[in-house]
Order: sequence, then C-alpha cells, then structure tokens
Amino acid sequence: QVQLVESGGGSVQAGGSLRLSCAAYGYAFSTYCMAWFRQAPGKEREWVASISTAGTYYGDSVKGRFALSQDNAKNTLFLQMNSLKPEDTAMYYCAADPGPTCNRGPHGYRYWGQGTQVTVSS
Repeated sequence: QVQLVESGGGSVQAGGSLRLSCAAYGYAFSTYCMAWFRQAPGKEREWVASISTAGTYYGDSVKGRFALSQDNAKNTLFLQMNSLKPEDTAMYYCAADPGPTCNRGPHGYRYWGQGTQVTVSS
C-alpha cells in the first residue's frame, strides 16, 4: 500500500528557511514522479516542483529559492525552502504517480500525503 508522510512544516519569519520531508512507503520510489503542491486558504492547489528520472522542474514563483532532492536509499523526498515569503504560506502536500512523466496539475497524481503547514510571517 502506497503511503506518503510529510514532515518539517512550521512557522518562520520572512527570509527564513524550512526543509520539508516526504517519506514514501509501498512502491518503487525511484521510478515514480514525485512532486510538491501547496494550497492556501481559498485558493486552488498549486504545483510547486517535481522530480523524476526525466528531470527536476520548479514553478516560477519558487524558482531560485526552493530546491528538490531525494534520498532513494531512504525513499525520502526533500524540499529545501529558502528566502521564504509570506505568500509561501500554505499547506504543502507531497504527491506521487508512477512513471517518469510529471504532471503539473493535481489530477495527474494518484497518491497524496496528508500535508504539512508552512506559515511565513512578515
């Protein structure tokens, strides 16, 4: 059974950093597309970044500030978030889907974690 468990969220001041983790269970981690999405209250779920054997991609709003990495031995995905802004405040979700092709829409992901809250104060 596929399971994704996020951790690492919290509250920081603008300009600060956080590192989110997504531990994956029950599937061949390195063969999947892994992604982070975020959703602020009253807004649609937004694609943040994704990684697969086909490459690593970032949304324009986080490019240059956020960085994806993964530890295949530990089946864990990381999102290093630097230079955080108040507009980065949201619930952050880890998502996974089989295959190397990464979709930028939430409907392209079969598996989701429960989310971890990130709050950035000005």
